[in-house]
Amino acid sequence: MRPNSIIQFERFYLGALAIGLVGNVVNWSKAVELVQTDPAIGAMGTGVLIGSIVFGLAISLLLWFFAARRGAAVAKWFIVFFFVIGLASVPFSLGQLSGPAIVTSLLSILLQGAAVYMLFRPDAKKWFAGEKVVDLEKTFE
Repeated sequence: MRPNSIIQFERFYLGALAIGLVGNVVNWSKAVELVQTDPAIGAMGTGVLIGSIVFGLAISLLLWFFAARRGAAVAKWFIVFFFVIGLASVPFSLGQLSGPAIVTSLLSILLQGAAVYMLFRPDAKKWFAGEKVVDLEKTFE
């Protein structure tokens, strides 16, 4: 049985991914414009954008699966690593966004932060250590 913190992690993490996808849709024209300004990348067209979004989503879903469903501590640390990198890039990326894209970006970062926090709660630590978590309170709810 998965602990409550891991269930909450899933909700926050998957919510952040969904909002990130919405942000990609909202910011699509600006992203295409940026790609077209670089001759090396512009020659490849929008396929580069689509490919990078799909690749990033695949990596994120793989990390989610191993952290939330398999209790792999290495996945937890990769999630933390990518969150820190994303957090460090916020000041640079916000300057290239506008309106709703800023809102979706900030909301996604907040949800990711909440998800990462859930990975370090006591019941989540037991999950990653391989200890079985039995919550008898939930049995009688």
